[in-house]
Amino acid sequence: MTDTTPQTETPDARLRRMRMRSWRRGIREMDLILGPWADTELEHLDSVTLDLYDRLLEENDQDLYPWISGALPCPPHYVEILDRIGSFARNRHGAKTS
Repeated sequence: MTDTTPQTETPDARLRRMRMRSWRRGIREMDLILGPWADTELEHLDSVTLDLYDRLLEENDQDLYPWISGALPCPPHYVEILDRIGSFARNRHGAKTS
């Protein structure tokens, strides 16, 4: 995968782009999972986690949704961030975990 992020992108522009991509996915379920998480968490992430999330945004929703819902195992490099996002979404929607 090649980096398509413009080299002149400011940190603020990057966060705005990532928020927009979080809210404008291919399926509404992913908008409602990633959008609120991005609004709340992006500005608190370190650069390594931001880079990882940026790569996650390149993934297809048809892959992301089963990973985050637990229907399919996710790639090892995404486990921690998807756990964080999933926990945030469950807490936000009041879902009970077992």
